Amino acid sequence: MSFENYFPVWNELNAAQKELISDSLSARQVKRGTIIHNGSLDCTGLLLVKSGQLRTYILSDEGREITLYRLFDMDMCLLSASCIMRSIQFEVTIEAEKDTELWIIPAEIYKSIMQESAPVANYTNELMATRFSDVMWLMEQIMWKSLDKRVASFLLEETSIEGTNELKITHETIANHLGSHREVITRMLRYFQEEGLVKLSRSKVTVLDIKRLETLQKS
Repeated sequence: MSFENYFPVWNELNAAQKELISDSLSARQVKRGTIIHNGSLDCTGLLLVKSGQLRTYILSDEGREITLYRLFDMDMCLLSASCIMRSIQFEVTIEAEKDTELWIIPAEIYKSIMQESAPVANYTNELMATRFSDVMWLMEQIMWKSLDKRVASFLLEETSIEGTNELKITHETIANHLGSHREVITRMLRYFQEEGLVKLSRSKVTVLDIKRLETLQKS
């Protein structure tokens, strides 16, 4: 499918606005592990995912990572164009978690259309509200949920995304997603293994008991 099928408010644009986007739009294919946007160093533009998976995260002063949210097919990222949104005061990094195809709308082009088009402005505000809710949910998890529950939730999310109980993932990667230390995650996973919830092997975590993990995350 073409860009028009992925951009929710395409049919709300006038002919001139459609032409402006079409003429400035760029398609990109990135390999897993590619950094697409790097904080204040970039004003990449708006990213619209055609296929693949992106991860948006922040870095602490000590270099620890924590995932804010992920982007999948047909998702759009606004924070990669934070230079056009003065209210955004924090820096994010965006990385491809899988080989990804995406489109990039230049930030200034999108800004000009957003100023002219009420449907685009409304869509942008709704998208920002959704991302804000994602971040607030994350803050609640960090503040109020113990690490065992957060690890359980992460493993369940991964099995859902990947469609398998055999997760090819390192302890370091899990730590980066959750804003923790690798050693802490390793101890937690070993405890899960002792309890029969998972099986650990090199760069792989196999989920053995989904129901008990679901019970744990809700308790």
